[in-house]
Amino acid sequence: MNYLTSVYWERGKAAKVNQDSVVLLQVLTARGRVLMAAVCDGMGGLAQGEYASGYVTQRLQEWFYEWLLRAVRKKKPYWIVRRSLERLAYHMQEQLTRYGSQERVRMGTTMTVLVILQKTYLLCHLGDSRAYLFPKKKGRTVCVTKDHVTGENQLTKCVGSFGFLKPDFRLGALREGEGMLLCSDGFRRFVEEAELAEVLCPERMTDESQIGRRLREIGGACMRRGERDNLSAVYVKMER
Repeated sequence: MNYLTSVYWERGKAAKVNQDSVVLLQVLTARGRVLMAAVCDGMGGLAQGEYASGYVTQRLQEWFYEWLLRAVRKKKPYWIVRRSLERLAYHMQEQLTRYGSQERVRMGTTMTVLVILQKTYLLCHLGDSRAYLFPKKKGRTVCVTKDHVTGENQLTKCVGSFGFLKPDFRLGALREGEGMLLCSDGFRRFVEEAELAEVLCPERMTDESQIGRRLREIGGACMRRGERDNLSAVYVKMER
């Protein structure tokens, strides 16, 4: 299986820095192509959100090359991959807690991670970044993550200098012709799911430059409608 992919990363109109971090990696192995994507949104109300999100994406890259590819080669089952990701989230929490204690700051980031091998995907999720699945049927999308927020829009789960909370996991199938979007809250707050389904319909995605244009189209619409936060997204379409 192959993938058409693109990344959107925009500081926005108001923010002085982009506290979002994204990563998109894929490697062809003897068992097929392995892909990992992640969107991490640093918590703007706390200190050094860009450090927290950047640290998490850096550790995820290291995990991909140093652990995941080896696990794929050894044909480890998905529950082993899930357990490894949970351990990684715990260790990142410990490191950020230690750093926050030393610097006397509180910091945190959302984390939505997608791993795909052949037709199977695994999602690991903390926070209010989201993952959307786009079936082949035109005009549909399904949010496959749950926002970890209170009624006052305060995060209840993240990776940061707080107590460890287990991530949500979801195992599913991504079939030929289907797409998946990972995005920060700034990218989807001012658009309806119906708009996402229309603009990011997998049937209309014929090449990666087209995906990039459509992600920019959505980002531009968000900012025109009043979005002032950072905007980040990763889109993946499954191809034969």
